[in-house]
Amino acid sequence: MNRAALADFLRRRREALRPSDVGLIPGPRRRTPGLRREEVAALTGMSVDYYVRLEQQRGPQPSEQMLAALARSLRLTVDERDYLYRLAGHEVPRRTPLDSHLAPALLRVLDRLEDSPALIINQLGETLVANRLAIAIFGDRADLTGWSRSEVYRWFTDPASRSVYPPADHARQARSQVAGLRAAYGAAGDHSRAAELVRVLLLESAEFRELWEQHEVARRFEDHKTLVHPEIGEIEVDCQALFTEDQSQALLVLTPTPNSEAEEKIRLLAVLGNEQFA
Repeated sequence: MNRAALADFLRRRREALRPSDVGLIPGPRRRTPGLRREEVAALTGMSVDYYVRLEQQRGPQPSEQMLAALARSLRLTVDERDYLYRLAGHEVPRRTPLDSHLAPALLRVLDRLEDSPALIINQLGETLVANRLAIAIFGDRADLTGWSRSEVYRWFTDPASRSVYPPADHARQARSQVAGLRAAYGAAGDHSRAAELVRVLLLESAEFRELWEQHEVARRFEDHKTLVHPEIGEIEVDCQALFTEDQSQALLVLTPTPNSEAEEKIRLLAVLGNEQFA
């Protein structure tokens, strides 16, 4: 672990960011260039003291999980993330089409979306990050682990996961899930997590086996969707996707028709968030 280089790298990356780059509102009297240390700590989910010690060359070796969180908070590119791992004395994460490191360009767009539900997913349908409105609709998936992080897996193994769509749309959504997974499988190969997920679902779901045999391949993100919220009912939205250059991650933005009932419902969600309605 190169403490001096790590401390300098963290400080310089912190000072290179503006609050607006990470979705924060610039407060008055900012004498520190870039982000404050406490802001980086809050974004990363670590204590301020821990982060301060890292910048002062006296902290313990960060875990790989902590480094991944720091890379996201500081909006590091993949090359910068790898450099961070090396400075901290860890093996560099293997780069794959399903790398979970968030693309900084997509994060910058997500940070600016406050009035539309938006989330970033990978090719397995794993939610990497979501804004407040998306969490209000789809639920908070941050604590999910293992295959349960994948929307495709949940769709075919947990009937409750389908409640966000009206029953009449379940068949179409199931076909879409399988077609998207086949596209990921084709891109990643037989020895990938996509292939492993296919093998798991072939064992666990007869419905998946039947659909998999149809060999449909597609990434269907530009779509008109009807979503179901447990309190305010159906919300009609258009879904648009912004992909990274390698197509490994997509920012999904859900927008209602202007001046529609759906727009009013999303405004209501923006006020109430995850609170239960009276």
